[in-house]
Amino acid sequence: MTQSTSHETMARRDFLKTSGLVALLSAVPLNSVRAATVTSSPASASTNDLLTDLIRANNAQISALLSQQELRPSHRWHGGIINEYGLHTVGGTANFISALACALCAPGSKYSNAPELAQPLRLAVAYIINAQHADGTVDYYATNFHSNPDMAFILELVCPACELLRFSPLPVYRAIADELGVFITRGADGLVTGGIHTPNHRWVVCSALALAHALYPNPRYVARIDQWLAETIDLDPDGQYTEKSTTVYSPTVDNSLVHVARLLNRPALYEPVRRNLEMTLFYVHPDGEVVTEASRRQDRNTRGSMARYYYSYRALALHDGNGRFAALCRQIEQTARAQISILPELLTQSDLNQPLPPDATLPTDYAKVFAYSNLARIRRGARSGTILANNTTLFSYRKGAAALEAVRCATAFFGKGQFIADTLEPVDGRYILRQKLEGPYFQPLSADQIAHGDHVKMAPNGTLSTDSRALRTRSNIQTLESVITITESDGKFTLDFSITGTDEVPVALEFAFRHGGKLTGVAPIPHVNDTFLLSSGTGRYTVGEDTIDFGPGQAPHTYTQVRGALPKWDGLSVYVTGLTPFKTSLKIS
Repeated sequence: MTQSTSHETMARRDFLKTSGLVALLSAVPLNSVRAATVTSSPASASTNDLLTDLIRANNAQISALLSQQELRPSHRWHGGIINEYGLHTVGGTANFISALACALCAPGSKYSNAPELAQPLRLAVAYIINAQHADGTVDYYATNFHSNPDMAFILELVCPACELLRFSPLPVYRAIADELGVFITRGADGLVTGGIHTPNHRWVVCSALALAHALYPNPRYVARIDQWLAETIDLDPDGQYTEKSTTVYSPTVDNSLVHVARLLNRPALYEPVRRNLEMTLFYVHPDGEVVTEASRRQDRNTRGSMARYYYSYRALALHDGNGRFAALCRQIEQTARAQISILPELLTQSDLNQPLPPDATLPTDYAKVFAYSNLARIRRGARSGTILANNTTLFSYRKGAAALEAVRCATAFFGKGQFIADTLEPVDGRYILRQKLEGPYFQPLSADQIAHGDHVKMAPNGTLSTDSRALRTRSNIQTLESVITITESDGKFTLDFSITGTDEVPVALEFAFRHGGKLTGVAPIPHVNDTFLLSSGTGRYTVGEDTIDFGPGQAPHTYTQVRGALPKWDGLSVYVTGLTPFKTSLKIS
């Protein structure tokens, strides 16, 4: 995972010179003003409230950040920020520089033009220049070394900081901006030739080069951007990017493309962002969290808000006059306000401070299939269900604050019985998931095979090697076919399980609920924490006033951690068990 951040923008130099905010920054003490674009309308008052909150939150972290700076003059990383592992990192120091620049330049900030921040800021800039390799790259100690992608993420942080410092009324800060420019141009020069690891890196590099070009125009930067853009944007017909990472890399790509579209006047790049933002409206749970189960990256099955999308939703809401995007912005402000991190953008883009258009109705009643993500989303107000193929989670469900994070199925079938549907088939309001498994045995090698040297070889784990199995005739083949049919009515779901083929195979269905709720109607399984059986009747999971009912249960055995199954979910796991042929109908509401 690369060091990503939501501080991902800056403005053109000439645009800033004409903006109301920069006029304030350049002409008067910032602590004498509130925000540059405040009007008396409720919508802009809301914008000003957000800006005020972001300035206050940024100011609140300055003291702690200062305490993390390496101040020993003899230390090789003098001026750097120490992370939790005792390492001095360019990424962490870039965050430090961004925070100090915003504190110095934000209207109404208690640190407005504060001279005492000059030395820490100068030391931090000197550190990142010292830590930069000759090829313009930096190291990300968690995994990447001489890393161009990490330099791109860092440029997205320090370019807006450089722009703000350029317009400081204090010469000392304008001089620091020039010093920061050395780091920026060296890094951007490296991006002109450097490579990437993952699909989103292409667009982050383009964004970083566009930001650097706005500060230090260079045709080589634009040529490199065009070279990456020639590959075309990796958006599928559903409106999702290759990595399908809804809390990290989809918003990262959206934000990056918005920067390039804005700074280089490439309006066509707004279209993939538009399509992704439209799709994502249908991935929002009732409590404002976002579906993560289909992600191909590290955020799969994690909890995440829509906060990283805020910049792109706001930019497109204003650019297009889109009321649904505006409504989603206001929803994020209510459900994930503390996670919104766009202070540099609000300080460097006056148009971003304009009042949002009036709300249009957000989708809260729908059933949609996203075929390229093997996912179906059904929402009826406060009830929200997700159905998945090619995933160990076959179903998840939200009802207000109550979260059934996963329904999973496993069978003790030759150690490979974790249910992962091959396909998702929507048929007349039903959603059908299928899996077919075979369990063969293997015959001796023939005399001819042995004569040609195809002798039996064992794998290091003591089983027949793959090559050896491929040579052998299969026999006594056992089969298992699982079909799960899911239907919905008014936000209530029925899951019909049919597992047939080889008889007497143990089956374990897992209902994985989020920590923090209370279970009733179930019995704990001894010696296993947070693990329960639903042996009959209906179980209930309660969070506050929200409840999820599920059942009926059955439990002819307690073999829940079957061989080949995933470990239990990190939550409250309730099991329903059986033996094949296994047929049951479970209701979730």
